[in-house]
Amino acid sequence: MTSKFEMPRKRVAYLPNDAVPPGRTLQETIDKLGMDQRELAERTGLSVKHVNQVIKGVATLTPDTAIRLERVTGVEAEYWNNLEAEYQTHQMRAAQRSQSQTPSVLAWLKTIPTKELIHRGRIADSKEPAELLEQVLRFFGVASVEAWKAGWDKPQFAFRKSPAFEGQKGAMATWLRLCELAATQLECKPFNKKRFQAILKQIRSLTVEEPDVFLPAMASLCREAGVAAVLVREIKGAPVSGAAKWLSPRKAMIGLTLRGGRDDRFWFSFFHEAGHLLHDSKKETYIDVDAVEDPREQRANQFAANFLIPPARAGELAELKTETEVLAFARQQGIAPGIIVGRLQHDGTIPYSQWNGLKKELKWGDEA
Repeated sequence: MTSKFEMPRKRVAYLPNDAVPPGRTLQETIDKLGMDQRELAERTGLSVKHVNQVIKGVATLTPDTAIRLERVTGVEAEYWNNLEAEYQTHQMRAAQRSQSQTPSVLAWLKTIPTKELIHRGRIADSKEPAELLEQVLRFFGVASVEAWKAGWDKPQFAFRKSPAFEGQKGAMATWLRLCELAATQLECKPFNKKRFQAILKQIRSLTVEEPDVFLPAMASLCREAGVAAVLVREIKGAPVSGAAKWLSPRKAMIGLTLRGGRDDRFWFSFFHEAGHLLHDSKKETYIDVDAVEDPREQRANQFAANFLIPPARAGELAELKTETEVLAFARQQGIAPGIIVGRLQHDGTIPYSQWNGLKKELKWGDEA
């Protein structure tokens, strides 16, 4: 199956390794004018010492000095200001590159699946840790490693209690960020809770369709209700089935993978995340991983289970003894038979090896 929700590849901006100090350009300019530093000082009203410090790069070339230089040299003030700004930015980058060589920063960088990001075209390949670090920070949209850690150390992630999370923070964060970036590209109507509840019933009926039908239909319905539904290929080391997050008070995101490769897990994950959006705080991020005992996750699980198979009919599940009976019950409920099988396996009514042929296999396309 080919996902239509993968984000396009992104080019990385070129960052020069050097910048021309304003003082060097100023010295070249007055040399061409046949002027020495003393004469420039007299004409600009600046001290000889200050002019010398500007040329040596000791003193900053201020906007006031730029205007004075414009009047004396004929070179516009904007040029001098831009030269100074570029130089100062370069100097700051150089200082940060030096800081990026610290053991703690390099250790953090190793936790990020950079090879995967390179493969997906999100960052450019580089053997320089400083350059790689710069690109990774840009990818996450943070100014520093400390800012990244501060965000991920907040007690907003319910999956923290899962053993699956231990040592996988970088992979988890990377997958979630890929979802966020894909979701921000989708235009959605303002979130409407009643509308979302209504379209969930329509999406439930799509479970019987093939992926090339249900994927675009599901995404379109979600956008009408203010939810950006995105499908992003899973990342090794991030045992994630789905995620729910509010990008703004008026726009929510549901991120999904094809973990497990079967339709029962895919649809349960979708409705699980929908449950978070309907019933839980907008200030938190919910990532669906295994073995989480958080009550919010349990509540979302119950919502998904009840929405797919209403409690009033759930009592009939244990009476299903053959594939034919499963198919008939699925038709009555208007959902995919694989969902019925998944529920029976989860409840322990049948072993996980039974009736898997009724589940629909979901795969990524080669170009996805």
